[in-house]
Amino acid sequence: MQREPRLLAGRKDTITDATLIVEVLSPSTESYDRNEKFRSYRSLSSLTEYVLVAQDEVRVEQHLRQRPGRWVMTESISLDDDLELSSIDVKLRLESIYRGVELTQQKKGDPRS
Repeated sequence: MQREPRLLAGRKDTITDATLIVEVLSPSTESYDRNEKFRSYRSLSSLTEYVLVAQDEVRVEQHLRQRPGRWVMTESISLDDDLELSSIDVKLRLESIYRGVELTQQKKGDPRS
Protein backbone atom coordinates (compact mmCIF):
# COMPACT_ATOMS: atom_id res chain seq x y z
CA MET A 1 0.00 0.00 0.00
CA GLN A 2 1.43 3.33 -1.07
CA ARG A 3 1.36 6.13 1.47
CA GLU A 4 1.18 9.85 0.92
CA PRO A 5 4.51 11.69 1.38
CA ARG A 6 4.96 14.00 4.35
CA LEU A 7 5.27 17.62 3.28
CA LEU A 8 7.03 20.50 4.99
CA ALA A 9 4.48 22.60 6.87
CA GLY A 10 2.97 25.23 4.60
CA ARG A 11 4.63 23.82 1.46
CA LYS A 12 3.36 21.57 -1.32
CA ASP A 13 6.74 21.12 -3.03
CA THR A 14 8.99 19.91 -0.20
CA ILE A 15 8.87 16.26 0.92
CA THR A 16 10.38 15.53 4.33
CA ASP A 17 10.42 11.71 4.15
CA ALA A 18 12.04 11.01 0.77
CA THR A 19 14.03 7.79 0.37
CA LEU A 20 15.59 8.74 -3.00
CA ILE A 21 16.55 12.14 -4.39
CA VAL A 22 17.89 12.59 -7.94
CA GLU A 23 19.53 15.85 -8.99
CA VAL A 24 20.46 16.77 -12.57
CA LEU A 25 23.60 18.87 -12.27
CA SER A 26 24.06 22.16 -14.03
CA PRO A 27 27.21 24.31 -14.05
CA SER A 28 25.52 26.99 -11.95
CA THR A 29 24.21 24.64 -9.22
CA GLU A 30 26.68 21.72 -9.17
CA SER A 31 28.73 22.94 -6.21
CA TYR A 32 25.59 23.72 -4.18
CA ASP A 33 24.00 20.33 -5.03
CA ARG A 34 27.14 18.43 -4.00
CA ASN A 35 27.77 20.32 -0.80
CA GLU A 36 25.16 22.38 1.05
CA LYS A 37 22.14 20.67 -0.47
CA PHE A 38 23.50 17.15 0.15
CA ARG A 39 24.42 18.14 3.72
CA SER A 40 20.83 19.27 4.25
CA TYR A 41 19.40 16.11 2.64
CA ARG A 42 21.56 13.89 4.88
CA SER A 43 19.57 15.18 7.86
CA LEU A 44 16.50 13.32 6.51
CA SER A 45 16.52 10.02 8.38
CA SER A 46 14.40 8.48 5.60
CA LEU A 47 16.91 9.27 2.82
CA THR A 48 18.90 6.23 1.71
CA GLU A 49 19.97 7.24 -1.80
CA TYR A 50 21.16 10.49 -3.41
CA VAL A 51 21.94 10.46 -7.14
CA LEU A 52 23.70 13.20 -9.12
CA VAL A 53 23.37 13.09 -12.91
CA ALA A 54 25.71 15.17 -15.09
CA GLN A 55 23.90 16.80 -17.98
CA ASP A 56 26.85 17.33 -20.35
CA GLU A 57 28.79 14.06 -20.00
CA VAL A 58 28.02 10.47 -19.05
CA ARG A 59 28.55 10.56 -15.29
CA VAL A 60 26.17 9.44 -12.59
CA GLU A 61 27.16 9.45 -8.92
CA GLN A 62 25.13 7.36 -6.54
CA HIS A 63 25.47 7.96 -2.80
CA LEU A 64 24.08 5.16 -0.63
CA ARG A 65 23.58 5.45 3.12
CA GLN A 66 25.20 2.49 4.87
CA ARG A 67 24.32 3.63 8.39
CA PRO A 68 23.90 7.03 10.07
CA GLY A 69 26.87 9.20 9.12
CA ARG A 70 28.26 6.70 6.58
CA TRP A 71 27.66 7.16 2.85
CA VAL A 72 29.32 5.24 0.01
CA MET A 73 29.62 6.78 -3.46
CA THR A 74 29.70 4.83 -6.73
CA GLU A 75 30.39 6.55 -10.05
CA SER A 76 29.13 5.26 -13.40
CA ILE A 77 30.68 6.72 -16.57
CA SER A 78 29.69 4.40 -19.41
CA LEU A 79 26.45 4.22 -21.35
CA ASP A 80 26.69 0.45 -20.82
CA ASP A 81 26.69 0.79 -17.01
CA ASP A 82 23.60 -0.03 -14.97
CA LEU A 83 22.32 2.16 -12.16
CA GLU A 84 20.63 0.09 -9.48
CA LEU A 85 18.32 2.21 -7.36
CA SER A 86 17.97 -0.14 -4.41
CA SER A 87 15.65 2.18 -2.47
CA ILE A 88 12.93 1.75 -5.10
CA ASP A 89 14.05 -1.57 -6.59
CA VAL A 90 14.73 -0.20 -10.10
CA LYS A 91 17.62 -0.87 -12.46
CA LEU A 92 18.36 1.55 -15.31
CA ARG A 93 20.96 1.43 -18.06
CA LEU A 94 22.76 4.78 -18.36
CA GLU A 95 22.07 4.64 -22.10
CA SER A 96 18.37 5.01 -21.30
CA ILE A 97 19.02 7.92 -18.94
CA TYR A 98 21.04 9.80 -21.57
CA ARG A 99 18.94 8.84 -24.61
CA GLY A 100 18.28 12.00 -26.62
CA VAL A 101 20.77 14.09 -24.63
CA GLU A 102 23.40 15.92 -26.64
CA LEU A 103 26.64 15.34 -24.78
CA THR A 104 29.78 17.45 -25.04
CA GLN A 105 33.07 15.72 -25.64
CA GLN A 106 35.07 14.62 -22.61
CA LYS A 107 37.46 17.27 -21.28
CA LYS A 108 41.01 17.12 -22.59
CA GLY A 109 43.18 15.05 -20.29
CA ASP A 110 40.18 13.27 -18.79
CA PRO A 111 41.21 9.61 -18.35
CA ARG A 112 37.71 8.56 -19.46
CA SER A 113 38.09 10.07 -22.95
